[in-house]
Amino acid sequence: MIIPKSVAELATYVETGKNVFFFTADWCGDCRFIKPAMPEIEKSHPEYTFIEVDRDVYLDVAVEWGIMGIPSFVVIENGKETERLVNKLRKTKDEINEFLTGVERK
Repeated sequence: MIIPKSVAELATYVETGKNVFFFTADWCGDCRFIKPAMPEIEKSHPEYTFIEVDRDVYLDVAVEWGIMGIPSFVVIENGKETERLVNKLRKTKDEINEFLTGVERK
């Protein structure tokens, strides 16, 4: 998983490639619940590059993108958002895998 060090670096992943933006925060219990499963989820979806976005560090981005709850996932391909799984609910590994598989089928 890539952890951008600046807004400029984060922007490069928005512009190019097939990327999954994983919005999270250290204090978020549901984020801590799913984080250990993320390497396995990444391995199951090698077509994507996964970018971890700390909601507190990139609060302006989270607000601009309408991230109202975390953990949340936004898929962007070459500058265009294709799908999102954004809500305040806890997400399981199976839910995230189903979401990403569904995006790939569209």
